[in-house]
Amino acid sequence: MPPRQFDGRRLRAARRAKELSQKDVGAAVGVKGPAVSRWEDNQEFPKGEKLPALAKAVGEQLDDLFPNDGPADLQLLRCDAGLSIAQAAEVISASRVPVSNAESGRRRLNDAYVQPLAQAYGVTEEELLAAQEVSFGLRPESSHNGPAAPRTVGEKINYLVRHGYFGQEAPSDEEIARRVNEYAGTAVTTDGIVGLRAGATTEASDAVRAGLAHALQVPLRLFQDDAELGRDERQILESLVFLGSISRGQILGLAARGNGEGLSVEMMAKINEVVGELRHKLPEAPNGA
Repeated sequence: MPPRQFDGRRLRAARRAKELSQKDVGAAVGVKGPAVSRWEDNQEFPKGEKLPALAKAVGEQLDDLFPNDGPADLQLLRCDAGLSIAQAAEVISASRVPVSNAESGRRRLNDAYVQPLAQAYGVTEEELLAAQEVSFGLRPESSHNGPAAPRTVGEKINYLVRHGYFGQEAPSDEEIARRVNEYAGTAVTTDGIVGLRAGATTEASDAVRAGLAHALQVPLRLFQDDAELGRDERQILESLVFLGSISRGQILGLAARGNGEGLSVEMMAKINEVVGELRHKLPEAPNGA
């Protein structure tokens, strides 16, 4: 899998919205049309360094089409710069080993490699070193701020699918469409949900917005308009991120890492109890305007 979230159906929706063929998109990223077809069918995944070119080819923002959940690590910085490991190694006139070791959290970069890699990745040296800490499993100090609050309908769907399910499997686009239609009596298709998530369309009726709130278990006011969220709505989203972090063992950087320093089974059980209690304190989703 690439370092960013990849859903071929969203790529297909964005491509069709621009009236591009698979051959057109393939030519823009250096592959044949059949490769794009396999990506769109989720039979294969593109290399991470291909994603920036893919987003540009279909006229979408990288973060919108291929979201990234959490702070950037070294692999993400390299891929977002459109570089393979071999190309990054050329930048520092070394083998692939230093880059690979740093990205996998085995050995930190030599000081001499920091400046040229930061320049190649288009970031500051401080940002590169912060990303290296993430690769080694350490959360940067700024990570408590969480991801930026979403505004459009599609951004809100993406946000809630990523952050709104604590140890549960998030619903597929097909399941979201089914729930919306059952609740609101609409005729939303799976492709319609995919189009919203990819940003190919931003329009949604009041009925669809109500159905989305029900389907994704949040108060209706989160979907009522595309203006900047108010204080209460932001707190709801921040609560979702916080609870999601707890359920993944990430809170305060205490994820169990298999090295004897992770949380005990007893502590994880206690955290799960807290998660259950906190979830019930969130505003109820159905009809919760």
